Amino acid sequence: MTDKKTFVHPYIPNSDPRIREEMMKEIGITDIEELFEDIPEILRFRGTMNLPDPLLSEMELRNHIERILLKNTTCREFTSFLGAGCYNHHVPAICDEINGRSEFLTAYAGEPYEDHGRFHALFEYESLMAEMLDFDVVNVPTYDWTQATSTALRMAGRLTGRSEVLVSETVSADRLAAIKNYLIPVMKITIVKHDPVTGLMDLADLQDKMSPRTAAVYFENPSFLGIIEIQGEQITGTAHRNGALAVVGTDPLALGLLKPPSQYGADIACGDIQSLGIHMYFGGATGGFISSRDEEKLVMEYPSRLFGITKTAVEGEWGFDDVAYDRTSFAHREKGKEFVGTASALWGITAGVYLALMGPQGMTELDRHILQKTEYALKKITSVKGVSARFKASHFREFVIDFSLTGKTVAEINRALLTKEIFGGYDLGKDYPGMENCALYCVTEMVSQKEIDRLVEVLNEII
Repeated sequence: MTDKKTFVHPYIPNSDPRIREEMMKEIGITDIEELFEDIPEILRFRGTMNLPDPLLSEMELRNHIERILLKNTTCREFTSFLGAGCYNHHVPAICDEINGRSEFLTAYAGEPYEDHGRFHALFEYESLMAEMLDFDVVNVPTYDWTQATSTALRMAGRLTGRSEVLVSETVSADRLAAIKNYLIPVMKITIVKHDPVTGLMDLADLQDKMSPRTAAVYFENPSFLGIIEIQGEQITGTAHRNGALAVVGTDPLALGLLKPPSQYGADIACGDIQSLGIHMYFGGATGGFISSRDEEKLVMEYPSRLFGITKTAVEGEWGFDDVAYDRTSFAHREKGKEFVGTASALWGITAGVYLALMGPQGMTELDRHILQKTEYALKKITSVKGVSARFKASHFREFVIDFSLTGKTVAEINRALLTKEIFGGYDLGKDYPGMENCALYCVTEMVSQKEIDRLVEVLNEII
């Protein structure tokens, strides 16, 4: 039987009493409590956490985890019409092959001399993204779209010296909550309404809410609701006429067909790269990007890492390293504009592999396929009695379905769909007033025409 007093955790080497004693001696303490004396007693938990004992062998641990995972049902078993920020796109085998290589998978941090190509790979990712976005500068990925947006808006605040941002009403509720957490109280957030018929931004409301305090206007294209925002130039023009910046969120996957934000007036573009060859992984993995023109005042406000290329002392050899390193919190530490810690560099490399594999023609063909399938699915689903499209607009990949006239809630419909091995749309009722019986449906290249037709058959049975 294990003596809990001298128990050594199998995954935490420092739990060995002898090692802990040596470490404490090295830093000049005799009790581990001395490390935590600055934490008020009211914030400290003195009880025993209700956790199971650790499994001591690799075999036991593996079996335990696999039994838990077998309880899940994935998009391989069921047909999925869920999107809402995490998408079931095809992941080419080469993406997993490259990001699983040890020189990338284990290179969390370090310098070029020990990274074996990580900086080079990320420079190539930035270059491919810059070409898609038609911008000059792209950062090494941040944690996700939300962090990228929050940082972009804080950049706008510093650049303009203003303290308010206008945000489109149709952004993800989760994203908006996190943006508020990041900006308030330094900056104020004001919501701009959407047109209830088209789902596009209400331009009159935008104009009414512009003020000398407005640092930036933020909207997404396609929006969280899948609507293609065709008023980009009017929105960015309104921002610029009032001395504000235009920040646009986008999914780079859609840019095989849609104009990049730079071409309708965006100063900063941001978004997520999850759809570029990255698995869903229970809601991750995600990687946020920020991009802009190559203007010193803009570049110096980036808190995240930027990798550039330069000649070396060796003829014909190139080097890859940080650009303007002294603007980051790595240099300024607690005096930095923003703190940058863990990034999603591995997913940047993965997205770079995906973009290189697809090429411009591949991205265009994929987007056409998704666009056509989106319109097909929308037409077929709204042929069901009592079911209608919530907005009269052009959509990409996602669209809002209104079940108000069916007499059934979205939750009831989704439960019934599950019995037929179908994941239904995302319930919008809890997030958007006026959409209590609406669901956000998503169609990617992974959903076949036959599966769309089967969804419609099942909906007819349910409703």
